[in-house]
Amino acid sequence: MRTIETKVYQFGELSDEAKKKAVENMYDINVNYDWWEFIYEDAEQICCKINGFDIGRGQYCELETKYGFKDTATEILKSHGEMCETYKIAVEFFEEYDSLVEKYSDGGDTVTEENEYDFDQEADELESEYEKKLGEEYFSMLERDYEYRTSEEAIIETIEANEYEFTEDGKLF
Repeated sequence: MRTIETKVYQFGELSDEAKKKAVENMYDINVNYDWWEFIYEDAEQICCKINGFDIGRGQYCELETKYGFKDTATEILKSHGEMCETYKIAVEFFEEYDSLVEKYSDGGDTVTEENEYDFDQEADELESEYEKKLGEEYFSMLERDYEYRTSEEAIIETIEANEYEFTEDGKLF
């Protein structure tokens, strides 16, 4: 039988070189699980579903509305703050939708029967653009979150919050 004693250090006790090594070794500590879960849940709260995304070379976020575009925009206005980009997108959608209804109505808030086809064509384009903008914003949210989680700052926060210990050369003990 042999006994091996090893000195271990808190992150703050390491040399600058060892700290750098520790951070490099733990580059994926904050993204080695379903880190995107909260953003997916946010989309669910506004009646949308994220079917997939790629923040790498593919750079996309496949988002679909579950019920209707007006329902999604209404949920955004209820649950997202005015400074949020999704809020601004929803406001713009309602403004453009209302203008479209006005354009194809007889002065009221109902599209006239003879204008339904043209209205539907333009409304489909508007809804498609709205869904595209929401997908782009959710992509941006995912990308920003990933970039933060893989930043040196976030890695160090995780190390310190969990009180990880290291050997003198920065290897996790």
